[in-house]
Amino acid sequence: MFLNIAVVAAVVAVAFLLLWPRVAAARVWRATTTPLASIIGSGFLVLGPLLGASYGIWAIAVMALLNAVAWCFGAAIRQSIADPRPSPRLDQVASVVLAFAYVVSVAYYLNLFGAFGVSLTPFDTPLAARGVTTAVYLLILVVGWTKGFSALERMEQVSVGVKLAIIAGLLVGLALAFAGSVRTGALIVNPPTLTAWSAITLAFGLIVTVQGFETSRFLGDSYSPAMRIRSMKLAQAVAAAIYMVYIVLLVPLFPASDYIISETAIIDLMAEVAPVLPLLLVAAALAAQFSAAVADTSGSGGLLKEVSRDRITPRMGYALLVAAGVVMTWTLDVFQIIAYASRAFALYYTIQALIAARTSWGRGRRPRALGWAALAGLGALIVALGRAAEGG
Repeated sequence: MFLNIAVVAAVVAVAFLLLWPRVAAARVWRATTTPLASIIGSGFLVLGPLLGASYGIWAIAVMALLNAVAWCFGAAIRQSIADPRPSPRLDQVASVVLAFAYVVSVAYYLNLFGAFGVSLTPFDTPLAARGVTTAVYLLILVVGWTKGFSALERMEQVSVGVKLAIIAGLLVGLALAFAGSVRTGALIVNPPTLTAWSAITLAFGLIVTVQGFETSRFLGDSYSPAMRIRSMKLAQAVAAAIYMVYIVLLVPLFPASDYIISETAIIDLMAEVAPVLPLLLVAAALAAQFSAAVADTSGSGGLLKEVSRDRITPRMGYALLVAAGVVMTWTLDVFQIIAYASRAFALYYTIQALIAARTSWGRGRRPRALGWAALAGLGALIVALGRAAEGG
């Protein structure tokens, strides 16, 4: 009972803080909302059990490395914001790659939406989850085709606030459970189940779970370069802090046998911490995935229009995205989609690192250019070698 009360109190307190006009209306917070919404999605919920099952106590180090790699790729994009030097061919390729990455990421978001949507119902089956995902795809297509996304996109800041408030409740629940285990000496140090090459390639396949910071680059109509850079740094710092606290508190709490690689494994784990958490996590997952899917659908439609030089209208782009997404929904599992999305975004980040290298070289900053080139090499390895987790 105490844990339930503490969790709900944390959710309410953080929700009030984020709804406080001085916070909600702050320009830097509004600029931070978009990248933060993309970074902290339901991938956050999938990642904990997946890392715990695969890496044991080493999950903490893997999470730190994922955040560090994301920060470095973010730095490449921040350089492009601060020092925009035209690279027409690379920019065109990057836009095409990002449009494709959005298509895959929407499939990732909505398949998680379907899985969490049926998780607490009597219809918790892969078939029912795919049916829900398909229905939401059709809803997004109808709305985008007939009215555009402006109405749905207004949900973004609200959904981010709801999501962060629920995550605060989750972290409070984990912290209290962790403290209890410390007092009783019940913390668990699980060994990894993956080692060497398998561990590396799986980590490469998880970069999408810390992706989303690149959206700051496309806010130029609303914010100055300095504000976009500041908001991206803030979004990445907040997300990294949340991810690290989450993993540090989670992985020593449960024996290896409790970690199951499935889309909704976190629900069963959190039911052991506080009975109120599963319902809250499902609410957070649904809000997060729907808003992120809407944002990326809209972004993909705009990019397809741009790269096709108006030959593909946003409406046609939405239809192509939905068709591709429905095919992926019925032919791939969520972890395969996560791996494909990771590769797609890694390719985009590789191109951005190459652009940063080219810009630095042209400015005579040779050591920095070599650093960006090395980062591009890492991105290429992620594209080539990232693999999916094997769900159970």
